[in-house]
Amino acid sequence: MTIEEKLACLGRSKFRSRFKLTAEDCAYIERVGWGVIEAHAADFVRGRLAPAYPLNDGRQTPMRGHPVFKAMHATAMCCRGCMEKWWGIPQGQPLTLRQQEDAVNLLMAWIHRALPAT
Repeated sequence: MTIEEKLACLGRSKFRSRFKLTAEDCAYIERVGWGVIEAHAADFVRGRLAPAYPLNDGRQTPMRGHPVFKAMHATAMCCRGCMEKWWGIPQGQPLTLRQQEDAVNLLMAWIHRALPAT
Protein backbone atom coordinates (compact mmCIF):
# COMPACT_ATOMS: atom_id res chain seq x y z
CA MET A 1 0.00 0.00 0.00
CA THR A 2 1.32 3.44 -0.87
CA ILE A 3 1.33 6.31 1.61
CA GLU A 4 -1.54 7.96 -0.28
CA GLU A 5 -3.57 4.73 -0.11
CA LYS A 6 -2.87 4.45 3.61
CA LEU A 7 -3.91 8.06 4.21
CA ALA A 8 -7.10 7.52 2.22
CA CYS A 9 -7.88 4.40 4.26
CA LEU A 10 -7.28 6.29 7.52
CA GLY A 11 -9.50 9.12 6.28
CA ARG A 12 -12.46 6.73 6.26
CA SER A 13 -12.07 6.05 9.99
CA LYS A 14 -14.24 8.29 12.16
CA PHE A 15 -11.71 8.10 15.01
CA ARG A 16 -8.53 8.54 12.94
CA SER A 17 -9.94 11.37 10.83
CA ARG A 18 -10.85 13.51 13.83
CA PHE A 19 -7.23 14.47 14.51
CA LYS A 20 -6.32 17.94 13.25
CA LEU A 21 -3.41 20.29 13.63
CA THR A 22 -4.14 23.45 15.59
CA ALA A 23 -2.82 26.91 14.86
CA GLU A 24 -0.33 26.34 17.69
CA ASP A 25 0.85 23.10 16.06
CA CYS A 26 1.35 24.91 12.75
CA ALA A 27 3.24 27.76 14.43
CA TYR A 28 5.45 25.22 16.22
CA ILE A 29 6.25 23.46 12.93
CA GLU A 30 7.10 26.78 11.32
CA ARG A 31 9.22 27.85 14.29
CA VAL A 32 11.33 24.67 14.65
CA GLY A 33 11.37 23.57 11.01
CA TRP A 34 10.69 20.33 9.18
CA GLY A 35 14.04 18.78 10.06
CA VAL A 36 13.30 19.01 13.77
CA ILE A 37 9.77 17.64 13.32
CA GLU A 38 11.12 14.67 11.37
CA ALA A 39 13.82 14.09 14.00
CA HIS A 40 11.14 14.12 16.70
CA ALA A 41 9.05 11.66 14.69
CA ALA A 42 12.06 9.33 14.34
CA ASP A 43 12.82 9.62 18.08
CA PHE A 44 9.20 8.91 19.04
CA VAL A 45 9.00 5.90 16.72
CA ARG A 46 12.34 4.55 17.96
CA GLY A 47 11.50 5.05 21.63
CA ARG A 48 7.76 4.42 21.76
CA LEU A 49 7.14 1.85 19.01
CA ALA A 50 10.33 0.10 17.89
CA PRO A 51 10.87 -2.15 20.92
CA ALA A 52 9.17 -5.55 20.83
CA TYR A 53 7.41 -4.67 24.09
CA PRO A 54 7.25 -0.87 24.45
CA LEU A 55 6.82 0.55 27.93
CA ASN A 56 3.12 1.22 28.66
CA ASP A 57 2.12 -0.03 25.22
CA GLY A 58 -1.33 1.23 24.35
CA ARG A 59 -0.94 4.26 26.60
CA GLN A 60 2.50 5.58 25.62
CA THR A 61 1.41 8.25 23.13
CA PRO A 62 -0.36 11.38 24.37
CA MET A 63 -3.29 12.62 22.29
CA ARG A 64 -1.99 16.20 22.23
CA GLY A 65 1.03 18.30 23.05
CA HIS A 66 3.06 17.75 19.86
CA PRO A 67 2.10 17.59 16.18
CA VAL A 68 3.78 14.18 15.87
CA PHE A 69 1.63 12.76 18.70
CA LYS A 70 -1.49 13.77 16.76
CA ALA A 71 -0.01 12.24 13.62
CA MET A 72 0.74 9.01 15.49
CA HIS A 73 -2.93 8.64 16.46
CA ALA A 74 -4.22 9.78 13.08
CA THR A 75 -2.07 7.20 11.28
CA ALA A 76 -2.56 4.28 13.70
CA MET A 77 1.10 4.51 14.69
CA CYS A 78 0.32 5.23 18.33
CA CYS A 79 0.88 1.74 19.78
CA ARG A 80 1.84 -1.72 18.65
CA GLY A 81 -1.77 -2.93 18.88
CA CYS A 82 -2.94 -0.29 16.39
CA MET A 83 0.04 -0.98 14.16
CA GLU A 84 -0.87 -4.66 14.08
CA LYS A 85 -4.57 -4.03 13.49
CA TRP A 86 -4.12 -1.43 10.75
CA TRP A 87 -0.82 -2.32 9.11
CA GLY A 88 -0.21 -5.98 9.92
CA ILE A 89 2.99 -5.28 11.85
CA PRO A 90 3.05 -8.00 14.52
CA GLN A 91 3.44 -7.22 18.18
CA GLY A 92 6.23 -8.85 20.17
CA GLN A 93 8.93 -8.22 17.55
CA PRO A 94 11.14 -5.14 17.36
CA LEU A 95 10.51 -2.92 14.36
CA THR A 96 13.09 -3.18 11.63
CA LEU A 97 14.88 -0.04 10.48
CA ARG A 98 12.77 -0.17 7.32
CA GLN A 99 9.54 -0.33 9.35
CA GLN A 100 10.72 2.61 11.43
CA GLU A 101 11.51 4.62 8.29
CA ASP A 102 8.13 3.74 6.79
CA ALA A 103 6.40 4.86 10.00
CA VAL A 104 8.23 8.19 9.99
CA ASN A 105 7.41 8.71 6.30
CA LEU A 106 3.71 8.09 6.98
CA LEU A 107 3.73 10.44 9.97
CA MET A 108 5.43 13.19 7.99
CA ALA A 109 3.05 12.74 5.05
CA TRP A 110 0.07 13.07 7.38
CA ILE A 111 1.51 16.24 8.96
CA HIS A 112 2.17 17.80 5.55
CA ARG A 113 -1.34 16.90 4.42
CA ALA A 114 -2.92 18.16 7.68
CA LEU A 115 -1.44 21.65 7.36
CA PRO A 116 -4.03 24.21 6.33
CA ALA A 117 -3.68 25.46 2.78
CA THR A 118 -2.05 28.86 2.61
